[in-house]
Amino acid sequence: MDSNQVRRRRWWGVVAVAAVALTAVACGGGRDADEASNAPTGELTADQIREIAKQAYIYGYPLVDNYRIQYAYFQDKQNPQYMAPWNTLHSVAKVFTPADTTIQTPNSDTPYSFFGADLRAEPFVLSVPTIDENRYYSLQFIDQYTYNFDYVGSRTTGNKAGKYLLAGPKWKGEKPAGVDKVIRADTEFAFVGYRTQLFGAEDLDNVKAIQAQYKAEPLSTFEGKPAPAAAPAVDFVLPQSAEEQRKSSKFFETLDFILQFAPVLETEKELRAKFASIGIGTDKKLDVASLGKDKQDAFQAAIADAWKEYDQVQTKVDGGQLSPSELFGNRQTLGSNYLYRMAGAINGIYGNDKAEAMYPTAAKDAAGALLDGANKYTYRYAPGQLPPVNAFWSLTMYGMPQSLLVANPIDRYLINSPMLPTLKQDTDGGYTIYVQRETPGPERESNWLPAPDGPFRLTQRLYWPKEAALDGAWQAPVPRRTP
Repeated sequence: MDSNQVRRRRWWGVVAVAAVALTAVACGGGRDADEASNAPTGELTADQIREIAKQAYIYGYPLVDNYRIQYAYFQDKQNPQYMAPWNTLHSVAKVFTPADTTIQTPNSDTPYSFFGADLRAEPFVLSVPTIDENRYYSLQFIDQYTYNFDYVGSRTTGNKAGKYLLAGPKWKGEKPAGVDKVIRADTEFAFVGYRTQLFGAEDLDNVKAIQAQYKAEPLSTFEGKPAPAAAPAVDFVLPQSAEEQRKSSKFFETLDFILQFAPVLETEKELRAKFASIGIGTDKKLDVASLGKDKQDAFQAAIADAWKEYDQVQTKVDGGQLSPSELFGNRQTLGSNYLYRMAGAINGIYGNDKAEAMYPTAAKDAAGALLDGANKYTYRYAPGQLPPVNAFWSLTMYGMPQSLLVANPIDRYLINSPMLPTLKQDTDGGYTIYVQRETPGPERESNWLPAPDGPFRLTQRLYWPKEAALDGAWQAPVPRRTP
């Protein structure tokens, strides 16, 4: 019997004994989560596989979608969205437009810099310059799970110059001289998203000058020492498209590949063992198509089960019972709420902790009807009720269901606080935004946020929100349909 046969028997036989003894980890409502733990000793049934696979899909969706994006940005040089190789800092001296389609719900407020970090060989030192005090900036550190595991920037470290060491889970060193802080990731690959505030088109050269001073270098280079041995080359698998992730059981094969770079955490040992019992995250490549039809069907059905649970969360978000800001955070704030983590990735992957940014979102009007470009709406800030922020705010239009920016005749994708001097104020001191497909006319066009032909959502961003936003004292306006 070859090693592959041994491993296969382990998956569906002996390992099942341990797996079915595990307490089911709650990923949300839906099918009976105790089903797997109450199974008899022996090979897992199709229903037990389906339940575990559903949990794996909910757990794994952010990892797989993150991989799709990272592959486009740092691996696939033929992709029009390609940025730079791994471990190379890349700045984009522009804001996102409808041509940028890799990330759902993209931010069009700030020019970005991107750093895709392969931390297997050694850490990297990230340097930031002194930045003028009135300009917001941030470095958001995101692991493969899409947890925000740390921040550098205006809110957390101020606008002074600094050096920060980014290390992977296997690095055991101490903070080097000249480094302000060691930031540790739980995964071997990580992503750092830099946001640098842009005050207007005339400010772009200033942003470029700041971006040019951002720096990322290997620790060995920083210390003037010989570089360690390179990490083994990775045979990156081809990612699925965003659409394929929602329906193909190959999703689980991609997740299986990714988990080799996410060492098992003490708090997730039982969960990862459960996934291993159906072939996800073992030392043998998962091939769903090679399984029996009942097992293939179980994996496929699990995808639909997971989306049913997601729909319950999305209904709460759309209805205003759950703030989108609750879907993002670090491992401590989100804990084992993997369903929220999945919903966060779908609503706007790489969303910030709410202390860094909040995202009040409107999918329905005041009457409870879904927003649609066939109608006209107003979105009004009453006097004294502009979003309370320490940095700045914006209101962005997204066409649905793709959740992408909307092309329009005036190339306006958002309205934000730097635009206030150009907006027309109401007689009482408030601001009315006209949300519609066609121009509201020359007298109101300064306040026009163009809508698409079909369904859409409005997402506010409050960067570095004040306490009034965090504690709920301030509430975002509700779109009102007009004739």
